[in-house]
Order: sequence, then C-alpha cells, then structure tokens
Amino acid sequence: MTGGYRVGVIRGDGTGPEVIGEGLKVLDAVRDDTTFELVEFDLGADRYLRTGDTLPDEELEELRVLDAIFLGAVGDPRVKPGVLERDLLLKARFELDQYVNLRPVVRYPGVQTLVPSHTEDDVNMVVVRENSEGLYSGAGGFHRKHTAHEVAVQESINTRHGVERIVRYAFELAMQPHRRRKLTLVHKTNVLTFAGDLYQRVVDEVAAEFPDVETDYVHVDAACIYFLDSPSRFDVVVTDNMFGDIITDLGAMIQGGMGVAAGGNINPEGVSMFEPIGGTAPSETGKGTINPLAAIGALEMLLRQLGETAAADRVDRGIRAATQQMKSMRAGEMGFTTTDVGDLVVEGAAA
Repeated sequence: MTGGYRVGVIRGDGTGPEVIGEGLKVLDAVRDDTTFELVEFDLGADRYLRTGDTLPDEELEELRVLDAIFLGAVGDPRVKPGVLERDLLLKARFELDQYVNLRPVVRYPGVQTLVPSHTEDDVNMVVVRENSEGLYSGAGGFHRKHTAHEVAVQESINTRHGVERIVRYAFELAMQPHRRRKLTLVHKTNVLTFAGDLYQRVVDEVAAEFPDVETDYVHVDAACIYFLDSPSRFDVVVTDNMFGDIITDLGAMIQGGMGVAAGGNINPEGVSMFEPIGGTAPSETGKGTINPLAAIGALEMLLRQLGETAAADRVDRGIRAATQQMKSMRAGEMGFTTTDVGDLVVEGAAA
C-alpha cells in the first residue's frame, strides 16, 4: 500500500457511531504504512436539533475535496421523516454527483438466509442503480393540497446523459476480472414505455462496444422472483433509481440481511461515499448488539475505490472469517458483541 488519503467520517445517528468505530478499527489494522487522515463531520440528528443545520454549503465544499467519505447512517425518531434523508443524504449524493449506487449482493460463508437452498456461488451479483435521476429527482408537486380534489405529481426524470453514463459504468464493471461478463437490465419496459425505452435503447447501443458481455432484460417484478428462485442468473444488474432502491433491499435479504449489506455512492471522477445499508437501528443504540459487518463491508468498498486492493482483500478475508464464527447476522443474535465482531474481522484479516 502506498500514498495517503483524506477520508471524511460522518458517524451519524443511532448505531452509526458504533459501526463506524468498528470499521475504523479494521482500517487501522489493514492500512500498513498508508496514511489515512480522518476528517470528522458533525452531521446528523443531533446537529440538526441543536442548530437546524443539515448539510451547510461550506461543509459540502469540504466534502467535495476529500478522497472518500465513510458514513454511518442518518435518521432519528426525533426528526420528521425525510428531513435528514432529503437535505443531507440526497443533497450530498446529488451535489457531489454520486450518480452510481453500487450494491454488492454476496453470500458470505456460514451465513444463513431465508432461502436455505441458495449456495455461496448462487448469490454473487452487483446491482448498479442510477443514483441521481428518476423519481428521486424531486420534480413534481401538489395541486389543491389538503382538499378533496388534491393532486400529487411525482415525475421520473431520465436524461440520455444520465442513462448512458450509468449503463456504461455497468458494462465496464461487467468486464472486470472478478465478474462473469453478463449484464441484465431491470426495468418495466412494457408499462413505462418512455423511460424503459430509453434505458433499453442505450443498453443495446452501448452493448455494441462490449461484444464480450452477454446482455439480458428482466421486468422488475420478474427480477424479484428470480432473486429468490434463481439468483445465479444475475451478475451485473443495471436499473433506475426507484427499482434499484427496491431490489437491493431484496438482495440484502438473500445475502443474509441488512447486517451484512454495504453500499457505495460513487462518482468515478470525484468523491464517493460508502455506508452500511441497514439504517440507524435506534432500538439497538448503545447496547453493543448491532452487527458492524455492513459498515466494515462499506470500508472494503471504500478501499477498492481508492485502488487499495490488497487492504480491501484483507478486509474481505476478515469478514469471511467472522461470518463463519457468528451464530446469526441479526442484531442481538450474533453470539458476539459489536466490538467482538470487529475483533473477529481484525483477527481474520491478519491470518
């Protein structure tokens, strides 16, 4: 490992600080001589309740010049739903142009899932979700709000530029040595005939540049069936913002639950942000019962994005060693405390 990096740390709310702490412990164990300057940001519910700030512009600019961002989770029952999600998370993703939401779906050894017939080889895919457009772009509004004739319009915005860059990213990922050179578009082209048509045309056109990648198409409802029935048909899945949000949570369940589900918000030309997917889990806060593997998996993704492959491989080895010793991936049922699991990963990474 060589070089040095400045990494922003947003510990966040609920169990976020606990799992981020374990991730940083693992980082310290695998970094060797590489320098990681950790830049702490006080962002989340406590900051909002204290000052009314979510993500001030000056701190957004500080995030913009970092090498990566490590995020715990944000969300708190004391704050109205949507405030932190919209004004902190979505603002960061959109303003930093993190247009790729990357969600590996990997079944680690020893992990029990709701579909016991699945093997480790069956569940090994990555979902490439468009992260800056679609229904989450915020376009739309109300007409005659709070009346009997109220109308709510939420528009899905899909640009040629946005669709092409996410599709191209997915094709390039499918060509990586660890992938199986298959790309599946998941959409609903039989009903969403405008947005779906744009996605399908772009996939068909970009596919001509990647003759070694097999392409496939699956309706989103059918994809939910195939995730359960035959997940091995998927390698790289590319989809829009809304569908990606839904199927990646299903993907988390077939890999063992939210406790092991990590994700990245990627800007290939800028700063990217990595996080566990399971949220803040306020009911588990401070108990030492939360599973930190999702946050540690997010750290692995962060290291890979920085090109620190050897360190990332050690984190992966540590996670795989830990899962084989844990009773469950569920909070409070792991057979170990949060800190213990972090220690198991450190031990496995050093083996």
